Amino acid sequence: MTFKILADIVVSAHFLWILFLIFGAFFGRKNRLIKIFHIPGLAFAFVIQLFDWYCPLTHLEFWLRAQHNPALTYSGSFIIHYLEKLIYIEIPSCLILLLTILLCGCNAWIYIRKKNLNA
Repeated sequence: MTFKILADIVVSAHFLWILFLIFGAFFGRKNRLIKIFHIPGLAFAFVIQLFDWYCPLTHLEFWLRAQHNPALTYSGSFIIHYLEKLIYIEIPSCLILLLTILLCGCNAWIYIRKKNLNA
């Protein structure tokens, strides 16, 4: 049971990390500490998509689920079941790479725009 709970926590953290990567620039414009985590996070997301690697959180979640029950499928955790559907969406990897590049570009524009407005 402990491994299942830990796997659910990892899925939730993974979802929050994705939200942070999408919206972090809005907070990073005003907070340097957030920017310090956000920009390398975007770079890491770009690299893992470019080389078609899995996120370490994905590996951790799969390992925890295997420790709980190797044949585990949807077992009643409604929120986690649908979070997993959002996180592990089944679209071509080239489209995910394109969306990652777009995300990095939009975030760069937000950061650059902020500097130009303050100049």
